[in-house]
Amino acid sequence: MFGDFPTKNKIVVVTGGGSGIGLAYVQLAAKRDAKAVIIADLRLTGEAKALTEASSKVIFERCDVTKWKDLQNLIDVSLARFRDVPDIYAASAGVFEPPYSNFWDDPEGLDADRYKHIDINVNHPIKLTRLAIRALLGRDKKGVVLVVASIAGYSKQYAGPIYGASKHAVVGFVRSLGDAESLQGTKVVAVCPGIVKTPIWTTGTPGSGERFQIKDEISITAETVAEAMQEVIESGKYPGGTIFEVSKLGTRTIPEWNIDPPGMVDGKMARGTEAPADAIQQALAPILSVTEKERGALKR
Repeated sequence: MFGDFPTKNKIVVVTGGGSGIGLAYVQLAAKRDAKAVIIADLRLTGEAKALTEASSKVIFERCDVTKWKDLQNLIDVSLARFRDVPDIYAASAGVFEPPYSNFWDDPEGLDADRYKHIDINVNHPIKLTRLAIRALLGRDKKGVVLVVASIAGYSKQYAGPIYGASKHAVVGFVRSLGDAESLQGTKVVAVCPGIVKTPIWTTGTPGSGERFQIKDEISITAETVAEAMQEVIESGKYPGGTIFEVSKLGTRTIPEWNIDPPGMVDGKMARGTEAPADAIQQALAPILSVTEKERGALKR
């Protein structure tokens, strides 16, 4: 255990920092007097661009998280610009069954040999973590890696099975690296939000916000998630391997065994911890349309 790890005077890198949860955390880290914050993303929203223009300590580095050289470049840029490797690595970039890579529409041809969805949601945080550990060991200093996972990492997601599988994967990955804190000096943790109103539901997967009925009354904000990220990163009471849930009902640390369902109120799942029943039925409609067309197709 290396105790509290304040953001002040630390170098922070955030994948997916150009919008949504990532941007909210970038803003929070800058307010907490980080030495520098590197936004790693394909592009910036207007809000993110304004932040880089207003603060010299917030910089943008274009990054395709599916390319490992781009991930390594974030460390190289930090060394060149700030003469040290990042102290805090937040793997926030992620997608939810996007139109170019999802299970039910299955848009990727057989020559693709992989789901880009998995490259973004699973391979990117895994590789970033390995690069971070190597970089921190190389400078002989401690650091923190935080992966943005989801409540979907320990619940079923019929309408989004690749997303659910990806979040199960990173929850298991983070748990597995709990000992890296004592053995390598790198604390690896995860935050698991419930339903969050972010661009993942609009520009990320157009129409999914309406399809899954993502509304304010069942959603938390990106800023709420960023606060949870900051707490887990900074506080020594959250050791490596911590899986920290944040939902409409608040926060809790998820145990390794015998996980209670999130947010039970009067024996039922509370708002913000699962999609409403009518939203689930609405989400199933396009899936059933696709599979009905496949039924008996080889008999014709």
